[in-house]
Amino acid sequence: MDATRDADDDTGDLLSTLEVIEAQPLATRAEAYESLHDTLAHRLESNPGTTS
Repeated sequence: MDATRDADDDTGDLLSTLEVIEAQPLATRAEAYESLHDTLAHRLESNPGTTS
């Protein structure tokens, strides 16, 4: 059940991050989304066999 809690925490963190990004001006928002994309892609590549 801890895996479910971790997934929920990750989802909450992602939603919080998206809310912060959406509150920024457009130019800054684009850079923030690019950074978020890079972070998520790196996480996926480092854990290829795990599922959420």
